[in-house]
Amino acid sequence: MTKTTNHPEKQNVLIVEDEGDMCLLLNIILAGNEFDVDHVKSLAAAQEYLKQTPPAVVLLDNKLTDGYGIDFIPFLKANYPAVKIVMISGFDGSAKDAALELGANVYLEKPFTKTQLHDAILHVLHAEKSASVA
Repeated sequence: MTKTTNHPEKQNVLIVEDEGDMCLLLNIILAGNEFDVDHVKSLAAAQEYLKQTPPAVVLLDNKLTDGYGIDFIPFLKANYPAVKIVMISGFDGSAKDAALELGANVYLEKPFTKTQLHDAILHVLHAEKSASVA
């Protein structure tokens, strides 16, 4: 688990991503101005992290070494209902409808832009509706 410095005025974002390059890129995009960013590389590590510090937003990859992020959504919604979920996936979008039905607030298909990622996180922090960000 990697953690940036916490600031009380910043929103905490947990990245659940097992690919090192993608995780680094997400950290670079998000860390700094508005967000404190932590990351874990598996669903098991995410469960442990959540016990200590539930974040405002979970940026959840779908294909992980120990399972699928889409299967983790019901656990998040049942145990941490205030946590917003941005599902990210490199799949062809076939998981989009299921992810949104299970409770993901936003579904982002890889590849996405810096602006799309930033907007998706701001959207879930300031809106209650599920959506897909193109």
